[in-house]
Amino acid sequence: MTVKVSIAMVSILRDGLANGVGVKYKRLADAVEKAIAEGVIGAGAKLPPHRLLADSLGVTIGTISRAYGELERVGLVVARVGDGTFVRQRGMERSRDKGFRNVSDEPRACFDMSRNQPIPGQESAFMSLTLQTLANDSHSLQQLTGYTAESGLPRHRQAGAYWLSHGAFQVDADQVLCVNGGQHGLLCALMGLLKAGDTVVTEHLSYPGLISVARQLGIKLIGVAMDAEGLLPAALEDVCRQHRVSALYCTPTLQNPTAAVMSVPRREAIGEICRQYNLLIFEDEAHALLDSQRPLPLSAFAAERSVLIGSLSKAVSAGLRVGYLHAPHALLGRLSSAIRGTCWMANPLAMEVACRWIESGIATQLLNEQISEIGRRKALVSTTLKDLAYRTHVHSPHFWIEVPELWRASQIAAELKENNYLVATAEAFAVGHAAVPQFIRASVCNSVGDDRLLLGGFEALARALTETV
Repeated sequence: MTVKVSIAMVSILRDGLANGVGVKYKRLADAVEKAIAEGVIGAGAKLPPHRLLADSLGVTIGTISRAYGELERVGLVVARVGDGTFVRQRGMERSRDKGFRNVSDEPRACFDMSRNQPIPGQESAFMSLTLQTLANDSHSLQQLTGYTAESGLPRHRQAGAYWLSHGAFQVDADQVLCVNGGQHGLLCALMGLLKAGDTVVTEHLSYPGLISVARQLGIKLIGVAMDAEGLLPAALEDVCRQHRVSALYCTPTLQNPTAAVMSVPRREAIGEICRQYNLLIFEDEAHALLDSQRPLPLSAFAAERSVLIGSLSKAVSAGLRVGYLHAPHALLGRLSSAIRGTCWMANPLAMEVACRWIESGIATQLLNEQISEIGRRKALVSTTLKDLAYRTHVHSPHFWIEVPELWRASQIAAELKENNYLVATAEAFAVGHAAVPQFIRASVCNSVGDDRLLLGGFEALARALTETV
């Protein structure tokens, strides 16, 4: 039976605070979700103002805002600036984020602009040729079918050193470890060098894979402010003064999702702050290879404390699951132990394919083709975004698009999904308690070979954003 919401809400939320599980805002959101599901709060009902509930429950306005934000994230309520927050009609809810989504998890009918993945090219043809050559190489096959050292075979580590080197930053193969892709490398870095309860600082908007693995390992994350170049040194130093911080995770080049690139002075400043406060640095170069003119990595400015994470996943082939860690000699033993504890060793067959591609120049050829195709596709769709505010970088595979005022990114994403288009919103990248900016990330890295589908997807996105103004 439906009752007056403003009267019922305080009682519902008090019960949720007393008997719920988790942090306060989550208990509040769960209580409202249950009341909506049971029909106590009906569709179309207007929820009470934040301050009224905060005063009645003895919690902060921020706690109420986070609870309402969680309800909006899963599509149970909709917020209209200047009007209030309302319960949505049934059937309009968004499924909860279960972590990483596999490509097969979404209906095939949807045109997916939410993921950055390599645009299909010649890699399958090269794979066929490489495997045929390898099939006739009995010596190599014998070596690949047994156990190897957790760090990887010397040839594979040498290929990784070449792949991670850039300009004056020349990598020693003895400091390279082979891993099963960048995500596995990140897992091993956190497992091997940190412990449950440690705190890692990262950008306010950061890689969802970090958020996922940190949660699993019991590692705390603090998000800090950013600008057009990415992480702000002053914000990092402020957090270090107030908290016991163990490490920094960041993406200095083609930051995900903002596409920011740090200048050399910014990298030097961050390296110095990490040295001053004794922070480890986990540097992710997942997309960096797409920018051949990028500055030197942070590892060049604070080599004694930096773990560089690189892979072939975004630039050459995601399916190979090949990645590399570069670290100081003092940390190699702990990182090797983490590799041994998670998979014993990186897959030797995949490493051999990657090694042959790197040695022969195939990997560089595929990388250059990827860069060229991203540029072509972005030029094709950029005219559809001419009336919108967005950020990108010439080599970024996505656009970071601002949602017009009075509307929420989650509303736009839900509307597009109803029309079989998928985009990513800032909520998926948010770390910490600061307000989440209303932005959408739209990628050109779809697997389709038909430009009309790509153009149609961005036209639908532009329509959804401009019609709200």
